[in-house]
Amino acid sequence: MAATGAGNGNGNRNGTGNGNRNGNGNGDFSLKETSPKIGNGGGNGGEKLTSSFDLVEAMHFLYARIVRARALPVDDSFVEVKIGSYKGRTKPSLNSNPNPNPNPEFHEIFAFTKARLQGNILEVVVRDKDNSNDDEIIGKCKFDVAEIPTRVPPDSPLAPQWYRLEDKNGVKIGGEIMLSVWIGTQADEVFSEAWHSDSATVTGDNVVNTRSKVYLSPRLWYLRVNIIEAQDLVLLHQNRTNPEILIKGFLGNIVVRSRTSQTKSVNPLWNEDMMFVAVEPFEDSLILSVEDKLGQKEECIGKCEIKLSQVERRVSPGPVPALWYNVEHIDETGEARRFAGRIHLRVSLDGGYHVLDESIQYSSDYRASAKLLWTPAIGVLELGVLNATGLMPMKSRDGRGTTDAYCVAKYGTKWVRTRTIVDTFDPKWNEQYTWEVYDPYTVITIGVFDNLINLFGAGNENRLIKDSRIGKIRIRLSTLVTSKIYTHSYPLMVLKPDGVKKMGEIQLAVRFTTTSMIDMLQKYTEPLLPQMHYIFPLSIYQLDSLRHQATHILCIKLGRNEPALGRDVVEYMLDVGSNMWSLRRGRANFERLVAFFDGWIDAWKWFDEVCKWKSPATTVLLHVVFLFVVFLPKYCMVSLLLYCFVFGLYKFSLRPRHPPHMDIKLSKADSTLPDELDEEFDAFPSAKSGDVLKKRYDRLRGIAGRMMIVLGDLATQGERVKSLLSWRDPRATSLFLAFCIVSCGVICFVSMKLLLTFLGFYVMRHPRARVFDIPSIPQNFFRRLPSRADSIL
Repeated sequence: MAATGAGNGNGNRNGTGNGNRNGNGNGDFSLKETSPKIGNGGGNGGEKLTSSFDLVEAMHFLYARIVRARALPVDDSFVEVKIGSYKGRTKPSLNSNPNPNPNPEFHEIFAFTKARLQGNILEVVVRDKDNSNDDEIIGKCKFDVAEIPTRVPPDSPLAPQWYRLEDKNGVKIGGEIMLSVWIGTQADEVFSEAWHSDSATVTGDNVVNTRSKVYLSPRLWYLRVNIIEAQDLVLLHQNRTNPEILIKGFLGNIVVRSRTSQTKSVNPLWNEDMMFVAVEPFEDSLILSVEDKLGQKEECIGKCEIKLSQVERRVSPGPVPALWYNVEHIDETGEARRFAGRIHLRVSLDGGYHVLDESIQYSSDYRASAKLLWTPAIGVLELGVLNATGLMPMKSRDGRGTTDAYCVAKYGTKWVRTRTIVDTFDPKWNEQYTWEVYDPYTVITIGVFDNLINLFGAGNENRLIKDSRIGKIRIRLSTLVTSKIYTHSYPLMVLKPDGVKKMGEIQLAVRFTTTSMIDMLQKYTEPLLPQMHYIFPLSIYQLDSLRHQATHILCIKLGRNEPALGRDVVEYMLDVGSNMWSLRRGRANFERLVAFFDGWIDAWKWFDEVCKWKSPATTVLLHVVFLFVVFLPKYCMVSLLLYCFVFGLYKFSLRPRHPPHMDIKLSKADSTLPDELDEEFDAFPSAKSGDVLKKRYDRLRGIAGRMMIVLGDLATQGERVKSLLSWRDPRATSLFLAFCIVSCGVICFVSMKLLLTFLGFYVMRHPRARVFDIPSIPQNFFRRLPSRADSIL
């Protein structure tokens, strides 16, 4: 479908729209509540969308469906639909090649935004493909926009009709064209497949890359290969003794290596698991290559091929039978095969795991791979992508800055992509999508990108170009009140090597509804991950490798759609690389930990002031409370629980009113030094060298040194506790044993309540009865206990 267009159709095309366009500037990174005209608020003229599209503003479009033509005087033609300066044209007729036909078929749909129509007459013009003169036409028909009917789903589609064509002088000719025209909204089922006037400058086959689409991730399974042993291996070098045998596993373009065999012989032992990510419908084969390690070189002894379609699938932690597989050596021609040994394996497709393609902290799905283990959905998530404002210019075209923005949302296995709005800083999408919800502790991710490829002739030829990132938002469903519509404007920010930048704002409408409140509350009592993760847990290294494999598979599968989701988009949505070293994130996480302990530290300081009688009234009151706790413990527990209940009710009026959003202060993005950001964006392995790399290494050594000291101090305290009974210090152990036996006698003959009262009053004794700044006897004793720090070199 080719198109030409002009005019100032969508927003502000000359870079003068609203919003901050000067980088960081005075950007406001706060979340703003908005009041769009959605749902019962209606749209223009009081009209409303259907109930299934009540989270977006109604946008009215003039639709034209071009079906076919007949009895044309030429054999090769196309149709041009225009109103004002907007022009959209069909591809050449479907049945014109290789045999031209005077009865062409088109089956294409055009959508013109009604709010920006630049004329009152819609013209449908049939032109000769071989005649380049714009003044020459085969025929045309006209429609008065005021007379075009309005259609609102769920009404049936408007039936196309035959219309007689007339020449440029208004004289009827013999040819006819079948079409239908109507006024509709984005609720029309043809909306996602139509050519849109807001992308009129995109031409040819590139139009398909501006359309909205829904993608489904393939279902992924973990493939477990337990390598037990091999026997009777035939080495390539018969005189070789003590061979070092290892296994390489190939699944697609993923390679996993085993350790070198424990026994250096032709009958090696491993008992090791190799983990892969396999994708349904399991058309691939697993190739196991038995390798003999010769120094830095590895020689293939033989290979074993296992078809995944024949592998046992298990959804419960039951036993998997071990089978023997033949290993065959294949010569260089690939024809001659000979027996090279056999290998003992347990191979299974484990559907009881959830394949992690996202970070577990903000995953959008926790279901097992096997559909048999899925529980019913507990609710529905609805997302309305309304518009964006104040976007930054992402590229230059015709000597001016411009942006071609689109959104991608990911939740569970369903990805959605809005249409691309071309050449505007304030795009309006007004598209609504829904997802089934299986767990409230999940996160939906929305990303905004600038379409750099597949619009103006780049096609699929230059895949090195990446769509620019404009920003990303995460919303956790458990923070939303059910059945409430949240309408907010979220800041779009991107961290770059020169600092955090506000790229604009995006307005979203979100609603989370539940089908059964009991089922949703029951989710809070269930394990987060499927049972296999707890019965047969995977190591951190395995999970990291498997997540990398899953991301790689998703990038390939989603990149084969039309329009394709590029690898850069998929990796950004899945937050690939979040586990890489970042001094900024390290500081942020450390301050989060400090903020958690701040309350305990403040409580300890307050208790220390009480013990020092800084406020005698408070100290006396605490003595009374302590007596209440000691002599009436049952009522103490009741009082504590009642206090939590009352305090929770008090906090209800102070509860958060808005969903959480990206916080640059919490992320330390506003206070990070340029060198720290440059280190964060450095590749792995590092692309730096010389003094820069030395400086960063020394800084990392300093941080690691402080961490080492803290870990050593913690280990020392633990070893001192263990040394109480170890007789490493015989005098300290003797004193502790004497204390234990004396304490037993005292506890047997003295009431526990009296002992606790004495202990509490002793700790909170008056300053006149204590010596300040001198450690207590238990502290002095504990600090003199030995540890294994003396044995460290």
